[in-house]
Amino acid sequence: MNEAEKLEIMRHSASHVMAEAILSMFPDAKFAIGPAIENGFYYDFELPRSLSPDDLPVIENKMSEIIKANLPFTRKELTKEEAKKLFANQPYKLELIEDIADEKVGIYQQGKFVDLCRGPHISSTGEIKAFKLMSIAGAYWRGDEHNAMLQRVYGIAFGSKQELDEYLTKIEEAKKRDHRKLGKDLDLFLIPEEIGGGLVIYTPKGGRIRTAVEDFWRKEHFANGYEILYTPHIGLSKLWETSGHLGFYKENMYSPITIDEQDYYLKPMNCPFHILAYKSRIRSYRELPLRWAELGTVYRYEMSGVLSGLMRVRGFTQDDAHIFCTPEQMNAEISEVLRFLLFMLDTFGFPKYKVYLSTRPKDAVGEQQKWEDAQNALRHVIDENKLEYHVDEGGGAFYGPKIDIKIEDALGREWQATTIQFDFNLPERFNMTYVGADGKEHQPYMIHRALLGSWERFFGLLIEHYAGAFPVWLSPVQVKIIPVSDRHNEHARKLEKEFKTQGIRVEVDDRSERMNQKIRQAQLEKIPYMVIIGDKEIAENTVSVRRRSGEQLPTQPLAAFIETVCKEIANKS
Repeated sequence: MNEAEKLEIMRHSASHVMAEAILSMFPDAKFAIGPAIENGFYYDFELPRSLSPDDLPVIENKMSEIIKANLPFTRKELTKEEAKKLFANQPYKLELIEDIADEKVGIYQQGKFVDLCRGPHISSTGEIKAFKLMSIAGAYWRGDEHNAMLQRVYGIAFGSKQELDEYLTKIEEAKKRDHRKLGKDLDLFLIPEEIGGGLVIYTPKGGRIRTAVEDFWRKEHFANGYEILYTPHIGLSKLWETSGHLGFYKENMYSPITIDEQDYYLKPMNCPFHILAYKSRIRSYRELPLRWAELGTVYRYEMSGVLSGLMRVRGFTQDDAHIFCTPEQMNAEISEVLRFLLFMLDTFGFPKYKVYLSTRPKDAVGEQQKWEDAQNALRHVIDENKLEYHVDEGGGAFYGPKIDIKIEDALGREWQATTIQFDFNLPERFNMTYVGADGKEHQPYMIHRALLGSWERFFGLLIEHYAGAFPVWLSPVQVKIIPVSDRHNEHARKLEKEFKTQGIRVEVDDRSERMNQKIRQAQLEKIPYMVIIGDKEIAENTVSVRRRSGEQLPTQPLAAFIETVCKEIANKS
């Protein structure tokens, strides 16, 4: 047994200790399940009152008493009938017992607490070294919104106090970087209850950043041989029947809108529209490859419980693209997509990501040889670029293998960003063809490709990566002009016009506040540069410049400073 497995067992055992502690406080509690999870554990309860954060230290103290008592974990086997009698007052346990296929079930006991459990567990409670309860949340029984809402208590556990302290420090740092907090503090986006969960409004400052990214995205796509499409937000049901979405993906789609007695669906994906554009006329092998991209907004049903800031939403914009090519062009196209992707990640400053190669699942469609050729092409370009990667055997979509690239957030959690995905299904469903050099019809290869993934998730990762202190080219306000007093306001406005003519995003703080307070506010807004204007600067046509870090730069001519800022923007440094 390796250390990770030992740690998982210890965390699962900690959930039993927590359940015992909570049952000592609420003897009539109904308890559900308590698994180990990444970094810790949780347990779900039906309790006579709602828990509050003030309850957590009380529960922790009771857990510490149980751990100190060093109670042994003992396992027994019971028949299902015996188990039903034992848990006669525990409806969630009774439901679990009914689902067990074997006639015998396992139970574990420490002290007076008995739980239905397969195990394994540590030898005794004293082996739990370092733990802390973190939060309380609501959770539907078995994840079904039609079932009872339970109270879930989360905890973390580690093999030593030092590891626990290091993790808590990491969490505190992550809180400072949390895109939900920074999004509000820096006035970047809103997710108002009035429009429903998972739907985002970008404020002017958030809109500035998004525009900067989209302008860069378009420029680079045109430079790399892509054309840009725009497609509708809804489509007739017949389109989604042909694509297979109504057969395979309907649970993630919203209910139809009926117009003129015909059903339309909000699009969950952009691909069928791109295929219709391809099929608008006969295609020749001489036209291929076709690289078509779109910043397309899609809508997918997500349960309220899984929505999380910008990371998981219901309406999002994909930097989507589809490549239609011949089999002979496949390797070169995949290699070019990967090169483009690495350039993007490098430009945005993401050094930490993991590469996954997902291969043919059991329910795959398409010819075996096409799958092997596609998988070999993906593997070849990964090896060619000397990237470390993990193989997810059988993890491909039913319609093709893929490369996934996941970016780590401030807590080290992985989020799906980039996908390079083969598709053997849609070309067949839509009867896509091109005329080859032999004058005969052939089916093109179709590659789905998203470099940044969804803009919403990418923006969340971007905010956390930079802790809101964006590089100059992305900052919504690049320069804040701060007049020392009201008599300097007129000159400050002249400078503002000069900066704007050079394409620099600038604001003037002409409030009747002390200069130091204005500087402090600009630092809180994480504005890269502050330009201080007083009598001396006006007389000499210079600027006094401070960075958001507090560093004071030498007084310099206005033209020199503008050149510096413009160079940083152009270089995306």
